Amino acid sequence: QVQVVESGGGLVQAGGSLRLSCAASGRTFSNYHMGWFRQAPGKEREFVAAISWPGGVTYYTDSVKGRFTISRDNAKNMGNLQMNSLKPEDTAVYYCAALPPRPTAGWEFRLPESYDYWGQGTQVTVSS
Repeated sequence: QVQVVESGGGLVQAGGSLRLSCAASGRTFSNYHMGWFRQAPGKEREFVAAISWPGGVTYYTDSVKGRFTISRDNAKNMGNLQMNSLKPEDTAVYYCAALPPRPTAGWEFRLPESYDYWGQGTQVTVSS
């Protein structure tokens, strides 16, 4: 079992930056693939970014490429999502999720149902 907790959300003006963190306890989080998803009011949960284990291959949705960077610190059992040049359309609850370290195709990282463990989410609000 892996417990996941996100932190770092908040209110920021358009063009600003936030850094989300994902802490895990239980089994060794560093042995899991990690993903970030977001859900805006009235919309479905959508993929944002993912990073594989152990190679650290990264995946991004097109709308955040060049602005967001996903990373992981295996020694600290944590992951991060650095978000720069934020836009009002980035406003959502952001969720961190863990996927067991099995062979995973790139498209599988983008599906919420691929992930076994989820945090409670952290609110990100970008004002215009």
